[in-house]
Amino acid sequence: MSLKLYNSLTRQKEVFTPINPPYVGMYVCGPTVSGESHLGHARPFITFDVIFRYLQYLGYKVRYVRNITDAGHFEEEGREAEDKISSKAVLEKLEPMELVQKYTNLYHWAMSQFNNLPPSIEPTATGHIVEQIEMIKKIIADGYAYEANGSVYFDVEKYNTDFSAKGQPYGILSGRVLDEQIESTRELDNQDEKRNKSDFALWKKAPAEHIMRWQSPWGEGFPGWHIECSAMSTKYLGEEFDIHGGGMDLQFPHHECEIAQSTVCNHKMPARYWLHNNMITINGRKMGKSYNNVIKLSELFSGNHPILEQAYAPATVRFFILQSQYRSTLDFGNEALQGSEKALKRLMEAFDWLQQQNDLGSTGTNIDTALDEKVNKLVADFDTFMNDDLNTAKVIANMFELLPVINSIKDKHIAATALHSNTVALLKKQLHTFLIDIFGLQINKADNNDKLDGVLQLLINIRKDAKSRKDFVTSDKIRNELAALGVQLKDEKDGGMSYTI
Repeated sequence: MSLKLYNSLTRQKEVFTPINPPYVGMYVCGPTVSGESHLGHARPFITFDVIFRYLQYLGYKVRYVRNITDAGHFEEEGREAEDKISSKAVLEKLEPMELVQKYTNLYHWAMSQFNNLPPSIEPTATGHIVEQIEMIKKIIADGYAYEANGSVYFDVEKYNTDFSAKGQPYGILSGRVLDEQIESTRELDNQDEKRNKSDFALWKKAPAEHIMRWQSPWGEGFPGWHIECSAMSTKYLGEEFDIHGGGMDLQFPHHECEIAQSTVCNHKMPARYWLHNNMITINGRKMGKSYNNVIKLSELFSGNHPILEQAYAPATVRFFILQSQYRSTLDFGNEALQGSEKALKRLMEAFDWLQQQNDLGSTGTNIDTALDEKVNKLVADFDTFMNDDLNTAKVIANMFELLPVINSIKDKHIAATALHSNTVALLKKQLHTFLIDIFGLQINKADNNDKLDGVLQLLINIRKDAKSRKDFVTSDKIRNELAALGVQLKDEKDGGMSYTI
């Protein structure tokens, strides 16, 4: 069965056919490093990590490009210009690039906690100002952008008029009609610079207070939000590449604007397949500061947030995310996370036991044919489900159907010879391939080393003593720093503490 992906551009599943097989180019919009990554960021980066891994499993040679936005820009159209990096740098009393390095390091730390593979290339916006300026100059030369008071705007209406006739209107990805977009656009202070309400900034003139600024043919300024991805994807993947990914919230305006910019410059649609993961809600609500439900990843791993009842291991969060197909809705809650924690533990315990067995299976007449066929079908469907738009949820469901079989053999309720030896070998191989290599779930086993256990128990006792003295600074410091090392402390109902690694 060929891999099928849901293409947001065509709104249907399509057989994945790379432009230059076996090579695949994939660009995914990365973080804006003006602050720490939160739970909402976890889903796209875990989703596209699994896609990266699965494409490699299928034998493709993948160049995975994921950018770092380290320059201030418009957060979205319809808002005043805001340089979040400069604003945050002032608040934290750091140089802008010092702030960028701080949060880039934290981002990389979080990705390593999730066991995400690093991308092939991780370009930064500030490292590609020249490429962005050159692209803007080309768009102006082709008549689809104009300069106004030191800023440059993309002429959306002209683009829409010209390219609608070619079957590629502005709004082709999101399905938004331009007239409706114009009606919903708020008036801004700089609106009189624009020819049309819907036009978006390619380059903005830097006001006096703007810290991050670069020289350009139009004066000192900084790039707009959308141009960096067009410039970097073109540089590293070419004028046309295979996959462009990101969260569903990026379809409009970000990816819509990317399509327009790149199409004008390169005279072709930049990517063939546009993949978008759905969002994470928290107890049915969208994440937002007004709800006090934005959970930073360090808070998630340490349990240090009012919403959280406990700390959650990165592998638990990763497993929770993969229990839903990437385009489906996903609601975060303590009960759901705790369920995932228990489920992952059960799955990994069975997996660990199975991998250690060398005497299972038979080639004789005592094989349970029906059971053997059932196991083979459940395992074969791993590939079937992944090839159907990367349905990790169904793969995991199959794993839990296999769980009773494995545990029954372990507990001797089913004979060790009930399965063919080839079936056992396939089961062991594919569980390892999908759980470890494709899903990236680390095997989190408690280390029974007496010295390590003694050290951890000492720290737990020190923390208990600190809590009893109401020294919560020390108590939290021990918990948080152990969490950063991958050791999760859990307060038990009887007043005790336990840990998992």
